[in-house]
Amino acid sequence: EFPSLLSAAERPCQRPLCQRTEVFFLFLSNSEEKLCFLLLVSEKSVEMSNVTYHISNLLEKMTSTDKDFRFMATNDLMMELQKDSIKLDEDSERKVVTMLLKLLEDKNGEVQNLAVKCLGPLVSKVKEYQVETMVDTLCSNMVSDKEQLRDISSMGLKTVIAELPPASAGLCLTANVCKKITSQLIGAMGKQDDVSVQLEALDILSDMLGRLSSTLVSFHQSILTSLLPQLTSTRMAVRKRAIMALGHLVPSCSPALFTQLAEHLMKELSRGSPGANTRTYIQCLTTITRQGGHRVGEHLEKIIPMMVKFCNVEDDELRENCFQAFEAFVRRCPKEMSPHISMVIKLCLKYITHDPNYNYDAEEDQEDSMDLENGEDEDQESDDEYSDDDDMSWKVRRSSVKCLEAVISCRRDLLVDLYGSVCPALVSRFKEREENVKSDIFLAFVALVRQTKPPHGSALDAGAKEEPAVTLLKKQVPTIIKALHKQLKEKSMKSRQGCFSILTEMANVLPGALGEHIPNLIPGIVYSLTDKSTSSNMKIDALAFLHVLLSSHTPEVFHPHIKVILPPVIHCVEDPFYKITSEALQVTQQMVKMMRPLEKQSSFDAKPYVKDVFSSTLKRLKAADIDQEVKERAISCMGHIVSHLGDQLGGDLQPTLQIFLERLKNEITRLTAVKTLTLVAGSPLKIDLRPILTEGIPILGSFLRKNQRALKLNTLTALNIIVTNYSDCFKPIMLESVLNELPVLIQESDMHISQVAIMLLTCMAKVCPSSLAKIGGAILPEVLHLVHSPLLQGGALGSIVEFFQALVLTKASNTGYSDLMKALTGPFYKAKSSESMSVHRQSYYSVAKCVAALSSACPKESSGTVNNLIQEVKNQRTSESVRILSFLCLGEVGRTTNLGGHKELKTVIMEAFSSPNEEVKFAASCTLGNICVGNLEEYLPFLLKEIGGQPKRQYLLLHSLKEVISALSAEKLKPHVENIWTLLFKNCECAEEGTRNVVSECLGKLTLVNPSQLLSRLKKQLSSGSSLARSTVVTAVKFTIVDHPVPIDSLLKECIGDFLKAIQDPDLNVRRVALVMFNSAAHNKPGLIRGLLTAVLPKLYSETQIRKDLIREVEMGPFKHTVDDGLDVRKAAFECMYTLLDSCLDCLDIFEFLNHVEEGLKDHYDIRMLTFIMLARLASLSPAAVVQRLERLVEPLRATCTTKVKAGSVKQEFEKQEELRRSAMRAVAALLSISEVEKSPIMADFVNQIRMNAEMATIFESVQGDPISGAVESMDTS
Repeated sequence: EFPSLLSAAERPCQRPLCQRTEVFFLFLSNSEEKLCFLLLVSEKSVEMSNVTYHISNLLEKMTSTDKDFRFMATNDLMMELQKDSIKLDEDSERKVVTMLLKLLEDKNGEVQNLAVKCLGPLVSKVKEYQVETMVDTLCSNMVSDKEQLRDISSMGLKTVIAELPPASAGLCLTANVCKKITSQLIGAMGKQDDVSVQLEALDILSDMLGRLSSTLVSFHQSILTSLLPQLTSTRMAVRKRAIMALGHLVPSCSPALFTQLAEHLMKELSRGSPGANTRTYIQCLTTITRQGGHRVGEHLEKIIPMMVKFCNVEDDELRENCFQAFEAFVRRCPKEMSPHISMVIKLCLKYITHDPNYNYDAEEDQEDSMDLENGEDEDQESDDEYSDDDDMSWKVRRSSVKCLEAVISCRRDLLVDLYGSVCPALVSRFKEREENVKSDIFLAFVALVRQTKPPHGSALDAGAKEEPAVTLLKKQVPTIIKALHKQLKEKSMKSRQGCFSILTEMANVLPGALGEHIPNLIPGIVYSLTDKSTSSNMKIDALAFLHVLLSSHTPEVFHPHIKVILPPVIHCVEDPFYKITSEALQVTQQMVKMMRPLEKQSSFDAKPYVKDVFSSTLKRLKAADIDQEVKERAISCMGHIVSHLGDQLGGDLQPTLQIFLERLKNEITRLTAVKTLTLVAGSPLKIDLRPILTEGIPILGSFLRKNQRALKLNTLTALNIIVTNYSDCFKPIMLESVLNELPVLIQESDMHISQVAIMLLTCMAKVCPSSLAKIGGAILPEVLHLVHSPLLQGGALGSIVEFFQALVLTKASNTGYSDLMKALTGPFYKAKSSESMSVHRQSYYSVAKCVAALSSACPKESSGTVNNLIQEVKNQRTSESVRILSFLCLGEVGRTTNLGGHKELKTVIMEAFSSPNEEVKFAASCTLGNICVGNLEEYLPFLLKEIGGQPKRQYLLLHSLKEVISALSAEKLKPHVENIWTLLFKNCECAEEGTRNVVSECLGKLTLVNPSQLLSRLKKQLSSGSSLARSTVVTAVKFTIVDHPVPIDSLLKECIGDFLKAIQDPDLNVRRVALVMFNSAAHNKPGLIRGLLTAVLPKLYSETQIRKDLIREVEMGPFKHTVDDGLDVRKAAFECMYTLLDSCLDCLDIFEFLNHVEEGLKDHYDIRMLTFIMLARLASLSPAAVVQRLERLVEPLRATCTTKVKAGSVKQEFEKQEELRRSAMRAVAALLSISEVEKSPIMADFVNQIRMNAEMATIFESVQGDPISGAVESMDTS
């Protein structure tokens, strides 16, 4: 009852318990509280005294002469310290620390080790001065003469450092302890006479700098000064550890300190001929590049020539170090390395073949002769014939290959050039003799193939021109296969796994391209599956490749090889290792689909293989004591066997179906069983499922009430197919269990499940109408509720429309035409006349579509309905909500039915255009367009005439025209294109922007009807029209860019550059709409603009600049208000930049991009909000570039977070600033997700500033869990 008191009593405090009790006691108001508190404190006192007594006993045992007593007591103490609940008093703390430090000198090694382990949990349990006591003792022991004490003390220091709270926690303990340790370690490193002390000191310093470098900023200079001499030590181990420590120091040191380090290394490297320490300095340079690479960038112009010079020195290990440095430079300083990339590639290609002690040509000749003679003798020869212990050339080859891989991974823009130079070189080196080097060559080639895969969204459509790199890879396929063919027969499993990784990647990137080479690949696959010495991983890799190969090629290609490949795969299905079995079942499943594809006729005879495939899969299907993955794969594989080969199973079919039924009852396998049942039920072989349906349908019905969403969706899909294909064996009572579960599923909270459930109802209405006799009770009200939902649209609405059409024909009770019409339109008649939109706007359109569906299903009642609707519209006393609905219903009915017989309709609609209610006018506009769709000959001339003759109603009439153009097919529209086009261009210079936008949409959609002629006309108008006409034309182009392939795409790609020139138009509005059009292209069809980015990006970036000539002051009474006319254009430009991050990242110079993001961080509120999101996105997409610019990015973020609104500002200003701060904090949180950012001094300072300010800290904590990516994805900038 007193949780606050409890927490207060438990809170650590410097005062003794008795004093704390007195303080709390004084604050308590009544005797009841005082009594409770005394009980609480006494309980705590008893608890603490119990702990103290137990600890005292343990400490006493630790002084025993018996080592076993000491060991057990120390172990018990460790167990106690690991408990979160333990609390030590001051005296106990002192005693425990003293005793553990004493035990570090124990004669027994096991006791010493346990004492070290106790130090870790003790750090968080004792006060700061006790930790300092521990550290002092451990550091003094570090320089002891006793080697064992030194070793155990260094372990103890590492344990303490590992348990210190992180620097971000803001505790003084960490900083104080680290400073104390550092000063001692620097002294220890100066002991040149004892190398072991130096090694331990360097090791501990590395650990501390790696974890807590930011707390040691004041020691950085002295650490550097003490570390640099260690680089010239005679002991390699000392030099290596000094390099590691420098690597950990770099990320958090100041720019001046880094420059000092870099200049020292360059000075040493520039000294004449390479000395003994040159390799050390290059290794150090490589390490600091990997740790804080962006800072090395500014020194590369001096470093690169030295590295090139050292590559020419006859020292293989020095060359290896140089290539490792090049690799680090390429990965960590991509921009600064750009001028040197071609030279690096040239050097790599030179040294990738550096093998002076081996003649590959002789080996090939020998292979040829051995093939002719006796191949067995070759196996018996020693593999060490050419080995040489002093040969280090393999290190040069490996490091040069890794450097090439770095170039391939980081420079996709050079892909075409890499295929010309690097690809042939890598393929020729597949014959490499050193296995480790060969493995890296394969990895580099995999990286090359992976980079060749077109980026997401770059392809326009199936007929689009393929990328040049893909074409180049296709040309290389025969050479690659020839080189790999030999490798697949090698004994080395590592080599074969490398081959399969290359082939898998190629099959994914070039589907179908390996078809003609399959005869060359099959022997290698079979060898890897059947060789007795083959490892499990080797078999898994071979099966995984085979699966990809089968999936990416047509069945005909494999038919000649099934006889060879199937037996080893079936043998793998019976393998005792579950992962091999699982992979083999997946391959078997794919082969079954290949043997007898259902989508087309095949001449291949699968009968000889059915028995083997079936029996091996059945064995796994029956087994109950196997891995979950194997169970699921066995069910799925057997499902495909039944679906594709069920008519050849004979008497085995029904027992197999019974097993499926058993698996359906099992909670673990039921989802897979449902999917398999769906597959079998949909098979064109018409598998007889009747024996299992009587028991199976109720089980499926029960799944609909489970919480598992995937199970519900798959069950609904299965029922849909079963009801469709097996309707003749259903009785209404069988489906009752399913129908009882459906009402709960038809909810607006999950539209997809609702859609599939309604599709099932539609299916039942069509094939088993008698089963829906009781639908009016529970199900229909839920469907009607969904119809009136504001969330209903798309597929769910379409399913409801189909459902009503099917339902009205079942003639079930309460589901007649008039009943359903009344149920649909009832809520609108109940709405108050003063609130025309008291029902949500979307429900008007949904109900109108349903009414039209009922009318089309019952044409006899349709005429009467139309007359009633016209009367409702004409009647002035009708409520606005009913008029709106009646108009929309007329439109939807008129879309499919010719309403030419109702002559008064035109007059009624035109009169509605004068209504004072905007919703009525808009409904009338939609209605006119829809009726025109159903009666084009009569209504289109009328509509065009009205557009020309009624300027005041032009906006509404143009909306009607838009409905017509959007709904009609190209064939129906073509005869009228000229008239519509001419009319639209008469209105393209309209002063009202809303009207121009509708004209643009009409022009864009009309262009899709005949793109070859109309697109060129749009292009001509671009140069001849006024600024208003130009903006209309550019916006029209935006409406020709849709998110699915259309014929205009290829034409648009050729001329979109001309339209994008409008980004430099003198008129602001034209520039804005050109940017909006560019954004739409980048979002929906990036392939249109990828090739133009080099020319367009500079123009885009120029539009992000603030132009002072567009900023003006407007006087508003006594106040002056600043207006920025360029703001909308800048917003449009930044939105384009954001879209390009998602669709064309590989085409962007990220550093140039970041320059403009930096500017945006200081711009207007709207733009800052957008750039904060972009910064968060960049933190995950290009972390290295963001780290390089971190110092320039932090200041604008700090400025936003620390800015305060003036005291007299309006509420909106406070809200805007609050939202800005939250958005900036999200960006900070995203930056902190990059590991290197935390080590940056400027970022550490900013984070501390946030934590020290209560208000900022609260905001920062609240945004920690915010999904940044979700916020980004939800923002529609297209």
